[in-house]
Amino acid sequence: MATYVISDIHGRYDKFIELLDLIDFTDEDTIYILGDVLDRGPNPIKALLKIMDMKNAVFIRGNHEEMAMRCLPTILEEITEFSIFSFDDTYMQDYMLWQMNGCQTTLNEFYDLDTESKQRVIDFIDKSLYYKELTVNNTNYLLVHAGLGNFSPDKPIENYNAFDLVWERADYEKQYFEDKILITGHTPTQTIDCCDNPGFIFRNKNHIAIDCGACFLSGRLAAICLETDEEFYTSETLQ
Repeated sequence: MATYVISDIHGRYDKFIELLDLIDFTDEDTIYILGDVLDRGPNPIKALLKIMDMKNAVFIRGNHEEMAMRCLPTILEEITEFSIFSFDDTYMQDYMLWQMNGCQTTLNEFYDLDTESKQRVIDFIDKSLYYKELTVNNTNYLLVHAGLGNFSPDKPIENYNAFDLVWERADYEKQYFEDKILITGHTPTQTIDCCDNPGFIFRNKNHIAIDCGACFLSGRLAAICLETDEEFYTSETLQ
C-alpha cells in the first residue's frame, strides 16, 4: 500500500497511463493529483474521465480546472438551450483567459460527450478539493496545486482563498513551515531559478515541486511515493 503524488497531466493521457504502469499502481494504493489535468495536451477529458473512475484517486483542483468551471456550466446550458444570447461580458472575459491558456483540446473532447457525461465532468470538478493535509510515516504534508499566496505562518489553511491556492506560485527559496512539507505543481521545475536539475522533481526548504512539464517538449510526468521518497518519471515528451 503506497501513497503517490503527481501533478499537471495537462491532457497527456498517454503519460498518465505510462506513469501508472511505471509505479505498478494497484487498488491498494492512493494517488493524489494536484490539478491541471485539463488543457494543452491532446486528451484532457479522457484523462479526467479515467481519474473519475479511479476509486483510489484524490483530485485537487488546479487553475485550469478553475478556469473551466467559469465556462463549462454556461457552455452546457447554452448547448441545451441552443442559444448564445446570455454570454455576458464577464463570461467572455473568462472564456478569453481560458482560451489563452490552451482550453481548445478540453473543449474539443467535452463537446463530443453526451449530455449526462458533460454534467458528470462538471459535477466532479465542482466537488474537487483545493488542498489536502495528510501524514505519512510521521511526516506532515500539505498538498496544493500552486502555492500559498498571501502567506502567513499563523494563517489557517482554510483561510486561503482559491486564487491563493491555484494561481499564486510558491516561493521555493522561502521556507513556509518547519514541521510540514508543501508539495506543489503549477510551476514547471524547468522555470524555477534555484533548481539545479530542471525537468525533475525539485526539493528545497520543505518544498517539493513536482510539475516536470509533461505537456512541453522534453518534459515528463513525475510521481513521488511518500512512504519511500522514491521518484518516478515517464519518458520525455517528444511532441
